Amino acid sequence: MVDLRIKKVLVSEVNLLQNIAKETFVESFAEFNTLEDMEIYIEKEFSSEKLTQAIQHLDVGFYFAMIGSNVLGYLRINSGQSQTDINDENSLEIERIYILKKYQSKKVGQKLLNKALEIAKKKKNNFLWLGVWENNFGAINFYKSHEFQEFGTHVFKLGSDEQTDLLMKFVIR
Repeated sequence: MVDLRIKKVLVSEVNLLQNIAKETFVESFAEFNTLEDMEIYIEKEFSSEKLTQAIQHLDVGFYFAMIGSNVLGYLRINSGQSQTDINDENSLEIERIYILKKYQSKKVGQKLLNKALEIAKKKKNNFLWLGVWENNFGAINFYKSHEFQEFGTHVFKLGSDEQTDLLMKFVIR
């Protein structure tokens, strides 16, 4: 994917972010969850108001993976007190890496992961960490192939369903 670029999301692009967030989330998890739980989660997490606030927050970063004007996926990172579980100033959380199914296995996730690592190094963070659904074997294998190690679990609430995420960490050398 020669023309693939990673671009910081602007507030003016909140609708584009909202669309790719919803589409990739549904593609990834709709078959494993009830419609009601999916709708509850999407309404809460992907409202334009919530996404706009997050884009504007200094400790949150959103990045698009793009070819031309087409968004293939996105990355959300959190630092400082914006992290969901660990509030370690020496860490950077990858809260989301989502890619449209037709672009998975085409190095888009690698580019987004590289962007997170680049930012973590610039901030002089000691490690990257993330939570990944325990049944998302493709994502778990992707992170393990990039030297992420499991270090715990947490509960991820999708609508009314409490699911288990594996916590994984990459130590920056």
